[in-house]
Amino acid sequence: MPKTLLILHHSLTGGTTQMAAAAATGAQEEPITLRSLRAPEAGPDDLLAADGLIFAAPENLASLAGVMKDLFDRCYYPCLNRLNGRPYAAMICAGSDGEGAARQLARIATGWRLRPIAPPLIVITHAQSEAAILAPKTIAPPDLARCRDLGQAMAAGLALGVF
Repeated sequence: MPKTLLILHHSLTGGTTQMAAAAATGAQEEPITLRSLRAPEAGPDDLLAADGLIFAAPENLASLAGVMKDLFDRCYYPCLNRLNGRPYAAMICAGSDGEGAARQLARIATGWRLRPIAPPLIVITHAQSEAAILAPKTIAPPDLARCRDLGQAMAAGLALGVF
């Protein structure tokens, strides 16, 4: 039976959605089962059914976006001690930094005893004004290629039993 990769994502301006879609495109190149869910639609059963996880979220005010944090709040205790050792990757879409959201996500993943397969992939949009922050985002092709490569690497590792 093929392994299952779950991509969980949230986006208000489209940047993180593009990143998640690119990761999914890369993952589809491997013989796995792929699921992609928006954070509000996902629950503990979805996480527990996955063999590997990719979390894609924007950074808001130097923290993980609240909708993504809500996913973790709803799922943390039902999944505690039940995800141990599963591989994960993080993708952050940020205006200028992304490190705060990446650290916050890593701390949650550590509590679940997930195993990172790569450093957090952070895409910087350089949105600094209110108008730029709220505007729809277009992620540059080189950044989308990095997301696609991360999805493919996660899926290949699952398919080969490396993770």
